[in-house]
Amino acid sequence: MNAPEEIVRIAAKGDGVTASGRFAWGTAPGDLLHADGRIEPGPHHAAPVCRHFGQCGGCQLQQLDEKSLAAFVEARVANASASQELGAELITEPHLSPPGSRRRASLRAESSQGRVVIGYREAKSHRVVELAECPVLCPELVAVLAPLRKLLIRLGQAQTPSKRGKGKPKPGRHTHAKLAADIELTLVDQGVDLGLKGLTAEGLTLTEALLDFAREHMLARLTLDGGYGPDVLWEPEPVTVTLSGVAVAFPPGSFLQATADGEAALVAAVREWLGDCPTVADLFSGLGTFTFALAGSGTKVLAAEAARDAHLACKAAADQRVLQVHSLHRDLFRGPLLADELDKFAAILLDPPRAGAREQVERIAESHVPRVVYISCNPASWAKDARTLIDAGFVLREARPVGQFRWSTHVELASLFVRGDAR
Repeated sequence: MNAPEEIVRIAAKGDGVTASGRFAWGTAPGDLLHADGRIEPGPHHAAPVCRHFGQCGGCQLQQLDEKSLAAFVEARVANASASQELGAELITEPHLSPPGSRRRASLRAESSQGRVVIGYREAKSHRVVELAECPVLCPELVAVLAPLRKLLIRLGQAQTPSKRGKGKPKPGRHTHAKLAADIELTLVDQGVDLGLKGLTAEGLTLTEALLDFAREHMLARLTLDGGYGPDVLWEPEPVTVTLSGVAVAFPPGSFLQATADGEAALVAAVREWLGDCPTVADLFSGLGTFTFALAGSGTKVLAAEAARDAHLACKAAADQRVLQVHSLHRDLFRGPLLADELDKFAAILLDPPRAGAREQVERIAESHVPRVVYISCNPASWAKDARTLIDAGFVLREARPVGQFRWSTHVELASLFVRGDAR
């Protein structure tokens, strides 16, 4: 009889792996995997905190205790670093956001025969898993789901076709329009910002139902997007998010760090590494998460962003507070800042999308900028860009992993690069 094999690590997609290369989902380091597939829990195997775990695709790692979860986050950065020979010894202990702290979520709502399901998609499937709970999300977001489900049922019924073929519906029979919508939830300064995509409110009855819902549940804002962009139905006062003490207008659907806790960890690293710089170019600046963290301490900041709504929100907030911020509307993929433009700054900060910033990093490599801070939401693309910087004479001084998306395989990090001849 074959002896059981020990799970020695967790792979990038969340599966446990034995020394011989066997994979097993839902395992933790120290678990024993038997020949028949049976799992014998080890010392680091935790009881999942959510009833949906294993079915819902939102989490992959609830079986890990705190120690092994932190080790996974650190290993994701270390493995990416090792793939480009960057130096794993420079990686610090990871920061993990606590349960119940995620302040934004993208969910799916679907209906059939009058029943509405709201949740994340099932792993490797298009099926939506109905959420009865979610220990990852802020409680304010979870509290909206049950009443929202009832509202969507009502909307589906209100959009029921009035005719069946050429005749009328038979007495006592009900038809239901098939409803499908994407749901965006964000916790902002004023409360819950709710966006519904794929729905329209045609007629006074539907509009009144939506407004009553927004009023009853004290939403900060309610938007509908029928395919032509979000229309605001309810916004009693301008919606904002506070970034380093600055209230910034929050356009519907804008990017925001997943947790306030994770944002604070990233901001702390930026302030530590760049707080003494007189000038900084903040590239892919968004609403100004790092712009305002630096400008508040007296640094002159160039905030470059391609998304027009985010650019204008950042500019308006900086102008209102009379901060030393120059906001630049610029697509850094098509038109990256060139070396001679970058040389005007004491440091560069960049926080690109998951694909990385190859074109912009190549221009940074050609410049004489002495210091670069790179915030990344994808260790793999970060490592490739980091290799470009190192080949150009930069030295990686430190990398700090951040696990904002608790119990998921998604990992972020903050990193500091300095030129080899810089102090």
